[in-house]
Amino acid sequence: MREFGLSETQMGSVYSAFLLGYALMMIPGGYLSDRLGPWRTLIGMGFGAAVFTGFTALGTRPGLGALIGIVPALIVVRFLAGACTAPLYPACGRMNANWFPSTRQGLVWGLVAGGAGIGSALSPSLFAWMIPRYGWRDSFLLAGVVTALLAAAWAWYATDWPSDHPSNREIEAPSLSSHKTQATDTHRKAGWRKLLTNRNVVLLALGYGTVSYFEYIFFYWIYYYFREIRHMSQPETSAYATVIFLAWVVMTPLGGWLSDRLVKVFGKKIGRRIVPVGGILLSAFLLFLGTHLSSSFMVGTLLALSFGLASSSDGPFWAATIDAGRENVGTACGILNTGSNIGGFIAPVLTPFIASFAGWSSALYFACFVVALGATIWFFVDATPPSADLIQNAI
Repeated sequence: MREFGLSETQMGSVYSAFLLGYALMMIPGGYLSDRLGPWRTLIGMGFGAAVFTGFTALGTRPGLGALIGIVPALIVVRFLAGACTAPLYPACGRMNANWFPSTRQGLVWGLVAGGAGIGSALSPSLFAWMIPRYGWRDSFLLAGVVTALLAAAWAWYATDWPSDHPSNREIEAPSLSSHKTQATDTHRKAGWRKLLTNRNVVLLALGYGTVSYFEYIFFYWIYYYFREIRHMSQPETSAYATVIFLAWVVMTPLGGWLSDRLVKVFGKKIGRRIVPVGGILLSAFLLFLGTHLSSSFMVGTLLALSFGLASSSDGPFWAATIDAGRENVGTACGILNTGSNIGGFIAPVLTPFIASFAGWSSALYFACFVVALGATIWFFVDATPPSADLIQNAI
């Protein structure tokens, strides 16, 4: 922005271009993971993301920006980066289903999401360290190289199924071992149209969208809220923002683990809903309570707990979607994450709009209301059946 005189609005369009490509390719990316398998899909995702992360350095001048303009060039590059990255979560969902029994899938997904939290926490510090030493262009190129190395490591080590892995030739995933051959034929016939008629998948996507609405307010506006609205000092703002994202890293796998344990005790229908319903409602209450307090410490603590409890529902959402999608897990997970992205798109824009005429407290109250609605969908979700009706309709 400083080097080329880009406005905040122009830079915002560049940011949105990534999210647009990411959202548009989410369901197709999930379909690819069902057709090609998660191993191949994640190889393509990894190298594609690496290429366009590196190309970000060439989207200005000198580079593509010299031909079509800096902003259009960056929009094109970041849109393609988002499109390449889109299959990540759906393919991880497919991999989770292939490798792990349903009673461990909540924890496994919590670890995946927790890894994203670690990356989110480390990236600003890493780039802040690299840019003064290497410049922003070389920093992006270096990030692309590291991403490509991770993709190469995945290609070398991973396999679609546990029984295909050299170290586990005799092991078969308990959750889907009996469906492995059937899945190869079935998923070619069952596409996203069939899954969009699956009540469980649609309800989970709607519910996950409300959770993402709630979470994306923290992603985009929490720093501003602490600094400009609450008038916290710079050290306080940085510290509490960091604590909030650390709560994400801790609570996501913890919520997944607890959900798995409850499934063993109460079964899938009741066990899967306890953590998201309790966590979501309590997160809404803590955010509501936090807006009424004046102590920076109490506000920071309650908002960190609020965000952490909301993120604890991630594992149950994904595990339930894996059960609902079965042989078409990748596509089902793509639909789930599309719902998430819709909520994520709306929150950063609607929140300051509400705050502009009703105040920030009202904007946060509305977020509490939205996420509380998301808790109610779990009373209409039943992850117990193996979606036999979906398989039959697909055939």
